Amino acid sequence: MASKIVGTGRAVPARKVTNDDLAKIIDTSDEWIRSHTGIGSRYIADADTAASDLATEAAKKALALMAGIELSDEKGLKEAALSLDMIILATATADHYGSPSTACLVQERIGAFNAGAFDISAACTGFIYGLELAASLLQRGGRQRILVIGTEVLSKFTNWKDRGSCILFGDGAGAAILEGIQGQDTAQEKQGIIRTLLKADGTGAEHIIFRRGGSRSPYLEGETIGLPTHVEINGQAVYNFAVKAMTDTISELLNLEGLKIDDITMIIPHQANARIISAAIKRLKFPEEKCYINIEEYANTSAASIPIALDELNRNGEIKKGDILLTVGFGAGLTYGANLIVW
Repeated sequence: MASKIVGTGRAVPARKVTNDDLAKIIDTSDEWIRSHTGIGSRYIADADTAASDLATEAAKKALALMAGIELSDEKGLKEAALSLDMIILATATADHYGSPSTACLVQERIGAFNAGAFDISAACTGFIYGLELAASLLQRGGRQRILVIGTEVLSKFTNWKDRGSCILFGDGAGAAILEGIQGQDTAQEKQGIIRTLLKADGTGAEHIIFRRGGSRSPYLEGETIGLPTHVEINGQAVYNFAVKAMTDTISELLNLEGLKIDDITMIIPHQANARIISAAIKRLKFPEEKCYINIEEYANTSAASIPIALDELNRNGEIKKGDILLTVGFGAGLTYGANLIVW
């Protein structure tokens, strides 16, 4: 059994923070941030909003689109949620450390009581990993519909005094529902997740890291902590890794499928830095207008960036049946990978 995407959704907090807003609290400027990252703004969650809240909103929107109903149709949403067999949620900023999984919290809120639920930790590549997991589970049979979510509230794990990193991140969630389909006898009939590459390079684990709070560095009773758990980034090392990881992964995936770069309708990259994306697609000699970039609006939302972009493309009618899409991402771990999708 193959799989296709039958619903998408996205959610961001209400509060939008521009580069000019950041320039009021740290030594930076709109011109500097844009020239180095391509970012113009980001959405920041309030104190009461966690990863599960944004994930739940994105999931409901995906269910509503799948079922062809209004978001306000609570009965219809519950019926659609009961059709889910599994919830796979990718996040680096879970509601709770270790357990319960954020996926289980979403399961309860949307009423998907027939579904199993679990989190995966692959950082910014999490949604790519999640799509492949969902497609593989559907292929084994016995399941018909799986919800994949990427959700992050990175603002709560950001050092807002570090001007090198705090400018990069935003909060948000994106979701996609995969459905099993039968009968793909010819290349022309192919649809859904066609092939995925999942890779990692643990030698770069120190380059993007949440250092405090795990079993390696647990909190100690009576300890005075100068800084809570914040993400630490080696920007130059990540840049060098990311450009090579993107180009190598895309090239390998195309070779495996016997495709040329011109066969791709749209590349949907992880939105980490516009300079990384630009460098990669130039090496591939791929037209920039066929690479979807929305980092100017959302900044880096980690595991949520690709599903947010996918939902924008879907709802704006910018992708159509038969289009060949290629998602590609990289993140802490270091992880990287790509999905080849026929829409």
